[in-house]
Amino acid sequence: MSGCGAGFAQRGYDPDEWVGRYIQLVNHSLRGRLPDITVSMHLCRGNNQGKWLGEGGYDYIAERLFNELEIDFFCLEYDSPRAGSFVPLRFLPKSKGVVLGLISSKLAALEDPDQVRQRIDEACKYVELERLALSPQCGFASTAPGNPITPEAQRAKLQLVVDVAREVWGQ
Repeated sequence: MSGCGAGFAQRGYDPDEWVGRYIQLVNHSLRGRLPDITVSMHLCRGNNQGKWLGEGGYDYIAERLFNELEIDFFCLEYDSPRAGSFVPLRFLPKSKGVVLGLISSKLAALEDPDQVRQRIDEACKYVELERLALSPQCGFASTAPGNPITPEAQRAKLQLVVDVAREVWGQ
């Protein structure tokens, strides 16, 4: 056990119990939703003025969350090595998709489009391209002060998402 699960256990909490509670509460809140409503969930690692809170791969929680949460898409942060590998995506059921957060909203430097496409190819080893999408890893201003990134850099990153998505998925 690593990352958040280890931290929970060190404080005397059972991480498996808390993951189960989380799944139960989310599913309960979605009970009775209309069938034409698509639900996605962002798994945030913290995004306060360019700083982050959590690190570690999705390995510990992936199988349970992907299979037990009654949602359609997962928005996962994959903008840095602290997010781990794409291997946990192997647990994603065929009925669900993943939005790959490959573009940092914390750093102003623009990602290389070739590297972004290469990362999408890596994710395709575990999930079909048709069930993948691309986005920034989190919002550009999750708190009032925002992140240390200019509006021009934000626009450039959003344009990068559009350009790479058009190349990869067409249209």
